[in-house]
Amino acid sequence: MTKHAKTSALLAALVSGAFATGSALAAEHKAGVWTNDQSVANGVVSAKKVVAEQNGWLVVHRTDESMKPGPVVAHAPLRKGMNMDVAAILTEEVQSGDMLMLMVHSEDGGMKTGIFEYTLGAKEDGPIKKDGKLVMQTITAK
Repeated sequence: MTKHAKTSALLAALVSGAFATGSALAAEHKAGVWTNDQSVANGVVSAKKVVAEQNGWLVVHRTDESMKPGPVVAHAPLRKGMNMDVAAILTEEVQSGDMLMLMVHSEDGGMKTGIFEYTLGAKEDGPIKKDGKLVMQTITAK
């Protein structure tokens, strides 16, 4: 193999490796909520990781088999980008077996920045949708 061919092969390998790494990093930073079923005995619901495309909120809604978001039972602030170990303190009692929906909400439309102003169905600090779908994960309290 000529020196030029070896250099071209090496360069092609490096470029394809960079694209593969870039794709993996992009997928890792895609908006979403990562969590599991968990005990809420300590009064907290948490997510292992939340990726937000803007500053906003991790909001915990009650839900059921219908998978529709219900009343808010907890919320925690989010920074734009990756947020690890996000904990939301429950504002009302949640029983073992209750279904909860951990959802990303925006910080848009309210009167005050840094104050969670959403009420069910409101526009203020409302849910984020990607490709028409809510950015959320559903769990069962233990």
